[in-house]
Amino acid sequence: MAAPLDDMFSFCVDPGKVASSVEVRFIDNIKGKGLFAKRSIKKGESIFTERPLICAQFLWNALYKYKACEFCLRALETAEENARRLSGIPGLSLPHPELCRVRQELHQACPQCQVMYCSSECRQAAADQYHRVLCLGPSQGDPDHPINKLKDAWRSMHYPPETSSIMLMARMVAVVKQAKDKAHWQKLFSHFCSRTANEEDEIAHKLLGEQFRVSYRHWFVPEGFRSLFALVGTNGQGIGTSSLSQWVHACDALELSAQQREQLDSFIDQLYKDIEKETGDFLNCEGSGLFLLQSSCNHSCIPNAEASFPDNNFLLHLSALSDINPGEEICISYLDCCQRDRSRHSRHKILRENYLFVCSCPKCTSQIDELDVTSEEEEEEGEAEGETEGDEMEDEMTDV
Repeated sequence: MAAPLDDMFSFCVDPGKVASSVEVRFIDNIKGKGLFAKRSIKKGESIFTERPLICAQFLWNALYKYKACEFCLRALETAEENARRLSGIPGLSLPHPELCRVRQELHQACPQCQVMYCSSECRQAAADQYHRVLCLGPSQGDPDHPINKLKDAWRSMHYPPETSSIMLMARMVAVVKQAKDKAHWQKLFSHFCSRTANEEDEIAHKLLGEQFRVSYRHWFVPEGFRSLFALVGTNGQGIGTSSLSQWVHACDALELSAQQREQLDSFIDQLYKDIEKETGDFLNCEGSGLFLLQSSCNHSCIPNAEASFPDNNFLLHLSALSDINPGEEICISYLDCCQRDRSRHSRHKILRENYLFVCSCPKCTSQIDELDVTSEEEEEEGEAEGETEGDEMEDEMTDV
């Protein structure tokens, strides 16, 4: 049965455009719901744009000085500032600085706790939605404040690369607490809940770690806390923003002579080499959010759609990777490109551990007769991890 696009979806998307393009249907008790095309969608076409119900920057990401708007995650550094920090070259100058879209003159801080926003609109939206409950005021730098202690506890057990944030859950609680119509927000969040108690416990354990299997129950009401972790763990969509990336895309669109194009491309190539040497692959302001419509998309190892954030904020654009026919299910991939290239056994292992399901997409079905052996990439990772652990043990022994 198709789900109507009612008022709760209109908060996040253009209901008119979405209603003519896609519909949410219940599939079965295993897969739950799915998103299906109502018309022909061409490769490269934008299917819809959606804002999250709630989002939050990852805590390690913020600690490493990736500056993002506290509400919409828009990168706050200019492209040049971003490039200087990531490359470790303080005097670096970018050509075509006019292509940078960051407008620092519009940035505003919360007058009480000084967290930064990209605009007065975002500052007001955060205050109206959740920030009045979570604002630390003059206690922003107090390590003994409960919220700061919560952040420290999370960072002590959840290291980069991050997949979730305790602050996403804190904001969910704050939204309900601050809202006049609490039932409305509880109904919105309930759309993400479809897990049994055992599954929720396993997801919570995956996010929290072995040492918190029991002790987390003392933090909150156990059932509610476990459900919250299960909700975020299976539905949170990663969000990445970058003023430098936007600048590079703007450079790609410039009309230049062959010589000018070669010089600019050479500069950008060298910049990324410098960044890789200094920072590695950790390039973007990163966080996660809960998206009502996007969360209806099921996984496929050969997806026909993908999510991106080209506006340098939390607005998710779902675009078609191939032609999609009316009635066809719209699927994204929960795996990155490298993971999708691994063996069926390796893909299933990742999906089972992180999302608790066995994939039966056409690619997995066609490879069902493959031996259950670990892919070559995963074996190499295992060897690298073993070497790292050995090095760390030697370091610890040396320190002792």
